[in-house]
Amino acid sequence: GDEFLVRAGDRVATDGEVVEGASEVDMSMLTGESLPVPVDVGDGVVGAAVNTTGLLVVRATAVGAGTQLAQMARLVNEAQSGKAPVQRLADRVSAVFVPIVIALAVITTIGWLILDGSTERAFSAGVAVLIIACPCALGLATPTALLVGTGRGARLGILIRGPEVLEVTQRVDTLVLDKTGTVTTGTMSVVEVRAAPGHSRDEVLRLAATVEAASNHPIARAITASCPEIPRDVTSVVEQPGRGVEGIWEGRRIAVARAAEEVVSDWGRRDVTVVEVSVDGSSVGWIALADGVKPTSAAAIAAARAAGLEPVLASGDRIEVVEQVADQLGIDRRHGAVLPADKLTLVRELSAEGRVVAMVGDGVNDAAALAAADLGLAMGTGTDVARAAADITLVRDDLTAVVDAIRLSRRTLRTIRVNLFWAFGYNVAAIPLAMTGQLSPLVAGAAMGLSSVFVVSNSLRLRRFR
Repeated sequence: GDEFLVRAGDRVATDGEVVEGASEVDMSMLTGESLPVPVDVGDGVVGAAVNTTGLLVVRATAVGAGTQLAQMARLVNEAQSGKAPVQRLADRVSAVFVPIVIALAVITTIGWLILDGSTERAFSAGVAVLIIACPCALGLATPTALLVGTGRGARLGILIRGPEVLEVTQRVDTLVLDKTGTVTTGTMSVVEVRAAPGHSRDEVLRLAATVEAASNHPIARAITASCPEIPRDVTSVVEQPGRGVEGIWEGRRIAVARAAEEVVSDWGRRDVTVVEVSVDGSSVGWIALADGVKPTSAAAIAAARAAGLEPVLASGDRIEVVEQVADQLGIDRRHGAVLPADKLTLVRELSAEGRVVAMVGDGVNDAAALAAADLGLAMGTGTDVARAAADITLVRDDLTAVVDAIRLSRRTLRTIRVNLFWAFGYNVAAIPLAMTGQLSPLVAGAAMGLSSVFVVSNSLRLRRFR
């Protein structure tokens, strides 16, 4: 029940209830909402949310393990503990192959001693079996491909956590995407300006930027970023959380406030936030802002489909915003206004349908779903929690890196399988020759070396991955 002060720009220390003040809090990291949420006396706030504008006095309602952030951490731990371990291909082959080779060498030596009686020939044949079947190529098959594949991935901004990730990528058929910061830029930007009769687009932007320059609100930052020249002699600036901002410039009262619903509906887009700019109470224009889709997102979705992946969009943002983005990218399955626990449930439901799920996200709200998915991919610009829960981290802030990561992982796994097939097949073909005395230890050694060279050379082909 302790009360604490939250200034503009500060993070809320713990879950609580506003007892004094009004403001807007940015919960994008926790919920995925692209715009700050207005809060007033009696409203709840979540720990780790950022207070963007006003001064708040908050009474703590939960601390430590009882906070929503702690509950999300528990979801992550539970999801990670439920993952089944994946064994390496080389381990499975070696576990059977090595004991068999030793047994064959012993049988060969004893057989030659019994049938021929020559100790020299017996031991020569036995040693030839051991040399020709030396698991050098088998031992190099996996680590060389992994080394080259992960090295190539690092150059492309793809960090693969471990070899067990590769097997999953081969079976992935569903790609669950977070919206904010993954499919979209994660920041608001001006998408259109409409001026009232007698006014110009540049004038509307300049007037809005004049009073918004003093604010740290995402809408204010987007407007000021779109205006190259901003007058600085504005006075009496007043910011009203959830409503807008106003100030005096050249003797005129300039106000920027949320536009009426009928104005927004005329825009024809569901993902925009529209503000009205007025001078002395008369409208001079409107500015539409949105969290824009990344330029590469459409191409990435098309590439994902070409790779056999069905995209699913899931976000904590407003349903109408998620619908607009999904329509823009041609994604049929979409889920809006979902909480972190809902994303986790969605991943588990898809898995229960028999799907192999890859999850892409960047926020704390994605961490549990990333951990529960068969394959978790975190955008490198995201939170530490998301990156820790993921199997692959994408340094490039580009959705095409997701498809590149899956393609590279599949190619690396294919290379490992070819290496293992060669190493094992070569041994199966050469061992009978060594057992029957047709290969001397010297020739067996040369053949074994050539086998290792083939495996390394095949792995090096991954360096040409594009």
